[in-house]
Amino acid sequence: MPQPSPESPRRAWTARLWTAVRPRIAIALVALGVIAAVAWLAPRFLLGPRVEATLVVRRDFVQSVVASGHVEAPHRVNIGVQVTGVVRAVPVAEGQHVRAGQVLIELDSAEWSAALAQAEAAVSQARARLRQLREVQAPVAAQTVRQAEVNLENARAQLRRNTDLFRQGFVGQAALDELRKAADLAESQLRASRSQLQSAREGGSDHAMAETALAQAVAGAAVARSRLVYATVAAPVEGTLIDRAVEPGDVVQPGKALMVLSPAGKTQLVVQIDEKNLQMLAPGQKAIASADAYAGQRMLAELVYINPGVDVQRGSVEVKLDVPQPPAYLRQDMTVSVDIQVAQRQQAVLVPSDALRDADLASAWVLKVDGRHARRQPVRLGLRGGGFAEVLDGLSPGDLVLSAKAQGIASGSRLRAIAVQPPDARASSP
Repeated sequence: MPQPSPESPRRAWTARLWTAVRPRIAIALVALGVIAAVAWLAPRFLLGPRVEATLVVRRDFVQSVVASGHVEAPHRVNIGVQVTGVVRAVPVAEGQHVRAGQVLIELDSAEWSAALAQAEAAVSQARARLRQLREVQAPVAAQTVRQAEVNLENARAQLRRNTDLFRQGFVGQAALDELRKAADLAESQLRASRSQLQSAREGGSDHAMAETALAQAVAGAAVARSRLVYATVAAPVEGTLIDRAVEPGDVVQPGKALMVLSPAGKTQLVVQIDEKNLQMLAPGQKAIASADAYAGQRMLAELVYINPGVDVQRGSVEVKLDVPQPPAYLRQDMTVSVDIQVAQRQQAVLVPSDALRDADLASAWVLKVDGRHARRQPVRLGLRGGGFAEVLDGLSPGDLVLSAKAQGIASGSRLRAIAVQPPDARASSP
């Protein structure tokens, strides 16, 4: 008969102990779970949930309007021709900087050169005619007058002598009549010669006609010369050629822009601003701008013009800003971003915009952390934009406010606030 092992009583005792303890372990585990749940949930019910609350701060506040636009000169010069012709040469390229007076377009001018030579010859001829009147015809007319005066005096003297002889009966009536006719003819010749002299002298009709002919010839030469001048198109001002639409051999005519010149000097930024920001804009406001191609570099600008009209389709207003010191990299029609400073407050009390309730009404309010509770606090607002609002009354720096997105929190609710610093308070309105 086998003998019982020494371990058998011990195993039996362990089994009986486990049988007695096992139901109590399950109960203990349940009890521990309940205790843990109570420990976890009790603060939430007794003290309230943990909620992030943003600090109300005092900082310098700059409100700005942000928009994009492009670089433009105050005006652009359209270059064209004033006469129809064939382009002989275009000695400049698009994008080239040109000086005032530099040749931009040359037309074939052979015909106009010949016309000018012909017109100048007509001027020389008219001047020679006027000189002939002064140096030849006027002196000859004067001598003719002198000769006519002598002839008249002789004819009158003969008439007087023969009249006495007629009375004495030595001369017949027929001879006396011939002498009278001779005297009348001499007088007529004198009047004619005097008229010719008057006409040839300065102020006379021949002289006036010669002067008119000279003036016409000079005018014709001026027209021919201007046409020849128009054959060369020069830059009216210094600037940059930003467009060229002409090549040698083209037949060009007046009324068409062949080139566009951007004058050197003042540079402006032309920007479209949303009309909702119109009330905040005013000439003289400062701005910071940057070209998209050089985003890391900034330039100062000043608002100088606000278009009186609104673009109905885009709902925007065109504004222009001067750039007092444009950087060398700036080019025409570059895209730029502009940050216009429309208002500024020194050491303003600021609250995040997402903490405001009824912000668009006169009775704006926030949920302010008051100890362990959230309390409704009316506020009076000033400047707003860029995620912040200036508080004129109702809050002080260091106060904690709750975001309007916080769920389940109302005035009087218990909570445990976790203070959060707000971001940089620079307001920007698109």
